[in-house]
Amino acid sequence: MTFLDLSDVFVGSTDDGHTFVVLNRRVRGADKTLTEAGFHRQDHPGRTLYLLPPGLPEEVNERVGIATDGLLAHTHDLVDLSWTTRWDPNRPDSAADLHVQFVSGAVALTPKSTAARTLLSQHTDLAPAADGSFRPQSGLDQRRQLAIVTAIETHAYMHSLKVHINLGIPTPSEIPAGTRHRTQTASATTGVPTPTAVRRRPR
Repeated sequence: MTFLDLSDVFVGSTDDGHTFVVLNRRVRGADKTLTEAGFHRQDHPGRTLYLLPPGLPEEVNERVGIATDGLLAHTHDLVDLSWTTRWDPNRPDSAADLHVQFVSGAVALTPKSTAARTLLSQHTDLAPAADGSFRPQSGLDQRRQLAIVTAIETHAYMHSLKVHINLGIPTPSEIPAGTRHRTQTASATTGVPTPTAVRRRPR
């Protein structure tokens, strides 16, 4: 299992600028919602992906916003960690205060400004690493690590800090194969943050 498999809906980005949506269970009206927003359905080992090709940041921002608004009508178990949707006309992505890197089932948070380092030091479920990054305390499962990342991104947003999230997926073809789709209904008891905590898309 990967971080992509933990929520009903996962929105992410590849390094080459594709935005993708993974559905881990059936969500009513999802196919229509996503295709009308411009996503292309694509079969992938173990899962069905919806892809949005690289484009103008403003357009990607708008299309993903429309899609997630529609999906939220049917599930609140949605996590958005896509860097392509964090468009800010006043701050390029290269100027991010905080870089989040997912690799080999783990996550590292690297501050690029004093404000970001101060923010990370306030989270007791993180530990500083020798390379200057912060990492979730040892022993936490992937679900808890994902919850930590979304909580920290919310905290950073509240302080007007820009965050760049790298899922470690170079291209759509390298998105990890899926596990079997879940059959249970969306539930607030899953431990994954609700979408209101992770959706920060100025529109």
